[in-house]
Amino acid sequence: MGKLKTGKRKLPSVLRWVLWVLLVQFILVNISAAIYAYKLTHFYNDPSLRNPHPPKNIFSKTWKLFTGPKQPKSIITEYPGSAYQTVILKTRDDLKIEAWYWPVDSLAKGTVLLFHGIMGSKSILIDEAGAFRSLGYHVMLVDFRGHGNSEGNTTTIGVKETEEVKLAFDYLSQKGEKKIYLYGSSLGAVVITKAISDYQLATAGVILEMPFLSLQTYLKAKARLLGFPQQPFAFLTTFWIGAERGFNGYNHQTTRYAGKLNCPVLMQCGAKDAFVMKEDADKIFAAIASPHKKLITYPEGQHESFLRHDPLKWRIEVERFLQQ
Repeated sequence: MGKLKTGKRKLPSVLRWVLWVLLVQFILVNISAAIYAYKLTHFYNDPSLRNPHPPKNIFSKTWKLFTGPKQPKSIITEYPGSAYQTVILKTRDDLKIEAWYWPVDSLAKGTVLLFHGIMGSKSILIDEAGAFRSLGYHVMLVDFRGHGNSEGNTTTIGVKETEEVKLAFDYLSQKGEKKIYLYGSSLGAVVITKAISDYQLATAGVILEMPFLSLQTYLKAKARLLGFPQQPFAFLTTFWIGAERGFNGYNHQTTRYAGKLNCPVLMQCGAKDAFVMKEDADKIFAAIASPHKKLITYPEGQHESFLRHDPLKWRIEVERFLQQ
């Protein structure tokens, strides 16, 4: 009888020990997710981060995996090849947003507003801007907050950056420009989709390249690149990004915004894009409300500039879209 009672007393203590272990693991995982959420939405003005050195030992490597890498603020690497104007826009929080207005010399057919991806800058879209100019369009390239020459050191990965789209669109409208197209790559594609949904911008048309499906799918892709299990990393980090930046991360879904796109839409994706899966692109395209929409797939395309990947195809499709 004595042995039986001892066994009964041991079982609850083992369960308590297991529960304590699980609780500690849950706390540590959330601490790590909260730190990653901060690091993924924060940029540092530290040039040494552009050429990071690998951890020296297993302890520093483990710590880096737990806390996440620091991200350097993007810089301007290229400038327009002809006369342009630097435009400074101001957000409600008094952040200075830098843009380049790069007009054509002759009578323009319209204006294209261009928006870059995460950790990029307006300079990486110089080739696309030049291509639009060759087709007879003025262009305006914008640095999102925290990117390039714009002020700030944080990003909301597409939630609050819609203000930059509205500011640039209003600037062009006040100049008297009527036919304004929006072009976005990756994050830029998500932001312009949300901006049209939020502000009902009367655009002539939209060109979306490689928009991610949601904040969670974006973080799943990050997890794949970091070698992490996609869940619970994506789920928890989505929660903490929203909590730290002041919004519901689970509601940040491109399909929700696409349902309010009623203008002509050209969407382009890469069949071999490991960051934005083809099935995710299909879901976004299906959600677009406009009957005037077209999806172009680059069979060998990855998460990259499709203009540089296949210049002839890109120019044919974009020119055809603009002529419509």
